[in-house]
Amino acid sequence: MDEPGSLRRALIDSLAGAISGGISRTVTSPLDVIKIRFQVQLEPTSSWALLHRDSYGSSKYTGILQSSKVILREEGLTGFWRGNVPALLLYMPYTAIQFTVLHKLKTIAAGSSKAEDHLKLSPYLPYLSGALAGFAATIGSYPFDLLRTILASQGEPKVYSTMRSAFLDIIRTRGIRGLYAGLSPTLVEIIPYAGLQIGSFDTFKRWMMIEGLQRHPKYGARVENHRYKNMYHALQQILRSEGWHGLYKGIFPSLIKSAPASAVTFVSYEYTSRWLESLLP
Repeated sequence: MDEPGSLRRALIDSLAGAISGGISRTVTSPLDVIKIRFQVQLEPTSSWALLHRDSYGSSKYTGILQSSKVILREEGLTGFWRGNVPALLLYMPYTAIQFTVLHKLKTIAAGSSKAEDHLKLSPYLPYLSGALAGFAATIGSYPFDLLRTILASQGEPKVYSTMRSAFLDIIRTRGIRGLYAGLSPTLVEIIPYAGLQIGSFDTFKRWMMIEGLQRHPKYGARVENHRYKNMYHALQQILRSEGWHGLYKGIFPSLIKSAPASAVTFVSYEYTSRWLESLLP
């Protein structure tokens, strides 16, 4: 099973995954920034806010177009790429780990590292492999996801001027465990998402188709330290204070982003993989 070239294949998967992740992240960054602003804003982000403005006060972000205008006016064009450096440090290792683990699992199941042999596997296997690959990639890259969220949600004026200052503050106030705050709900989201994403891509290919988050007060109410004890407590609190709408903050920019993000990632991976194969005989 240990065929010649397995190390070369792993190198190609890692590099192609990292490059495709970087391209996808940079292209879809504006929508990601808007999504994060929606999610960290305690005030409602839709017309529901107008019905409850006496309880919440005015919302800074109330829609994709309105949010885009606010970010552009207050922060300039670069505001749409706020937090992009830690995001690249997240997505590049994430996709590198994801595609490497995915290929390794397929190789073990097929007894071969050849792509044509992988197509002979059960059509259900890619869904399981994708879920496991997503789990491994999330564990390996999660601290960068946390830093990306903090920097992208700040707005102006900044609380943290650099990724390093945010990192040191988290370590100082919450320790190493602070870098993995919110990991449980992230895994609950990522495992089925990654399984469906990878499984669907493989299926189409077979058919020959291609918690104390600090920010400036003007961005709304501040999420206090230890506001949420765990995932279940967070769910209760959000439902109590914001209703079902609160669980879907940022869903529209997320939906708009997901299709091009996945397309760019997989197409970039395929082309980059072929290019690297030609460079590494």
